[in-house]
Amino acid sequence: MAHRAKAGALQKFLGALACAIVVAWTAPASAQTFPDRPIKIIAPFTPGSPNDVVARLIAPPMGAQLGQSVVIDNRPGGGTSIGVKAAMSAEPDGYTLMVSNSPTHFIAPFVNKTFTYDPLKDFVTVAAIASGGLMLVIAPDVPVKTLQEFVAYARANPGKLNFGFGQGTLPQLVGEMFKLATNTEIANIPYKGGAQAIPDMLGGRVQMNIGTISTLAPLVREGKLRALAITSAERNAELPDVPTMAESGLPEVASVTTYGLFGPAGMPADIGARLNASVNESLKSEELRTAIRRIGFEPQPGSPEDFTKLLTNEMKVWIPIVQKTGFQLN
Repeated sequence: MAHRAKAGALQKFLGALACAIVVAWTAPASAQTFPDRPIKIIAPFTPGSPNDVVARLIAPPMGAQLGQSVVIDNRPGGGTSIGVKAAMSAEPDGYTLMVSNSPTHFIAPFVNKTFTYDPLKDFVTVAAIASGGLMLVIAPDVPVKTLQEFVAYARANPGKLNFGFGQGTLPQLVGEMFKLATNTEIANIPYKGGAQAIPDMLGGRVQMNIGTISTLAPLVREGKLRALAITSAERNAELPDVPTMAESGLPEVASVTTYGLFGPAGMPADIGARLNASVNESLKSEELRTAIRRIGFEPQPGSPEDFTKLLTNEMKVWIPIVQKTGFQLN
């Protein structure tokens, strides 16, 4: 009997050991075998938009790091809800990601009346890619040279200046922040896209515009627009003579858009770490860093936790602005 008991105990031990070995070998298998097919990045934005451009810059080197192709799938519309829904409903296996930015990622569910989501619980942060500020420009016929002079001129001429912007875009939101901070009355002229405001600005109908540095810099260099300030913490290397908002006396009008990748909630941490590493390794390339700077942004490597912390901090800044202005995404 004792012999049988010992044999049974030994059999149970060996069975448990076998299970442990199987678990030990299979637990990290997802990271070891991932990826074994192409990865898709959903962009809830139009082709050619800053989010799309950033995604298309990171995709090839990221694919080289992972040993698989990385493709971009544009699904714009519905205030980003079409693309966001597709990304949220995807299998959380690391093969479907989403590119978005702060503050759009957390403003969208706040202002959308038909589709809401928790920006931190329904998604996992994968990696930040790049960040950049915006630039405030005016028409050359506005008789001012500095931001402080422009604020004084706007206050002296309430309602006589026009602010052109793409409806439901970050430039609109920053413009509303600017008007609140300066207590100025500047009329809004919304367009379907920010680029559509430029011809009217050159034609004299619009006096103020806010946009990406890469879009506006050529017009500033040609003397067709006058740059007054940028919203980032430091001056931009492409236009070193343009001061920051803080240098111009408006430190509260700060805005740095951070573009990055997200995955559906439930994605394994080891898969997320593998994807994060591929982005960070890609950002070490001087060729990629130069390409990112060429479009007015700065590379921003870091951990998923860094990206989550950034989003959390920015929510505290932007949500009150959204509430005060009644901002709506396009």
